[in-house]
Amino acid sequence: MTVAVVLFTSDLRLHDHPPLHAALQAADEVVPLFVRDTGIHAAGFDAPNRRAFLADCLSDLDSSLRHRGGRLVVRDGPVVREVRSVAAQCGSTEVHVAAGVTGYAHRREERLREGLRDDGVSLHVHEPVITAVAPGAVTPAGSDHFAVFTPYFRRWSRESPRKPLAAPRTVRVPRGVRGEPLPDRADVAGASPGLPAGGETAGRDRFARWSRSGLSRYEDRHDDLADDATSRLSPYLHFGALSPLELVHRARAHGGPGAEAFVRQVCWRDFHHQVLAARPEASVKDYRTRHDRWRGEEDAAEDIAAWRDGRTGYPVVDAAMRQLRHQGWMHNRARLLVASFLTKTLYVDWRIGARHFLDLLVDGDVVNNQLNWQWAAGTGTDTRPHRVLNPLVQARRFDPDGVYVRRWVPELRSVEGGKVHEPWRLAAAERGELDYPDPLVELADGLARFKHARGRD
Repeated sequence: MTVAVVLFTSDLRLHDHPPLHAALQAADEVVPLFVRDTGIHAAGFDAPNRRAFLADCLSDLDSSLRHRGGRLVVRDGPVVREVRSVAAQCGSTEVHVAAGVTGYAHRREERLREGLRDDGVSLHVHEPVITAVAPGAVTPAGSDHFAVFTPYFRRWSRESPRKPLAAPRTVRVPRGVRGEPLPDRADVAGASPGLPAGGETAGRDRFARWSRSGLSRYEDRHDDLADDATSRLSPYLHFGALSPLELVHRARAHGGPGAEAFVRQVCWRDFHHQVLAARPEASVKDYRTRHDRWRGEEDAAEDIAAWRDGRTGYPVVDAAMRQLRHQGWMHNRARLLVASFLTKTLYVDWRIGARHFLDLLVDGDVVNNQLNWQWAAGTGTDTRPHRVLNPLVQARRFDPDGVYVRRWVPELRSVEGGKVHEPWRLAAAERGELDYPDPLVELADGLARFKHARGRD
């Protein structure tokens, strides 16, 4: 009996899984393996919300495998050590894994290849499955990646991606391969109370329900804060519980302007992945430096704390930050708004905001989080680096009746309509009857003085 090991990473699903498909074709038995990597914990990416969601994903994956006669083997420890141990235990001569795009993923593949080579085991690295089109598959003349989204989208749209693979009917796993108990969400402390359920089953159900009514109106409503018409699929895409390739196929089959707008958002994910695959240092350094001399934790401690806690005095900013803390998720329009507020209004280093997001976002990943923050800060791929999103203008446009603000800022629930966006103008506020912080009215002058003192043009 031949045995192959499939190392699951950011692809916690059975549908459209090329490494699993290849392993099942190559061997009589397969060991589906997930390693809870101590390196992820050491790097500070093992946040409670993602750990809780991951527990759901692993439990669901194990359940789906058991329905097909298999099971998931979970190990704790360094990836290379655990993969080598499992391969030796089951007598496997090959390991299959999907390629990653981050610097950490590349280093992991190199260490795996070296370690397995010493054991006489071959490593088969398949194209990434976290994107619809693999990073590097679409490149401009004279460069290794597209630096601007629109030309990338045009080329990306002309690609003919492969058809999604069906989930296997049977997965035979050899007996005697030792694994750790599956993690349980209930054992994770500090997770957000409104965190959604994780796993492929939940993700597929969410897409099926949303696509019946939400997909057709996505183009017109996806920026509406109160309506919350987005798909909310980002956590499932982050953990690979859903295939972006399959979502593109299903959206195109549905057709219509809403589906086209949704596919464009999937392309934005692919765009960021191909940027970071070519420029991995952009996870911590400016992609296009503007020589900003940002305020840091020491210079802006009070402003940063107010922003994190949702008490800046700007209701739409505070609502978004409170949604993040409660749900481990934030509406995309709100993400852009609060990022612009931190970097362009408070003039705080984008890395501080990106770190806070990674501490709480269930869909937080290095690729989309860091590069979207750079887009807002004007150091990324945006062709308009001096763009500033005015929180009041944004609030009036995307939450005109104040429904979103009242949902997350209970202090303002008695304020009717759009007046909620400027509570400092109310008579009750003037009388001191409204317990809500005043906006940072002297912020612009203070920041101007700061920038002048630091020599910024």
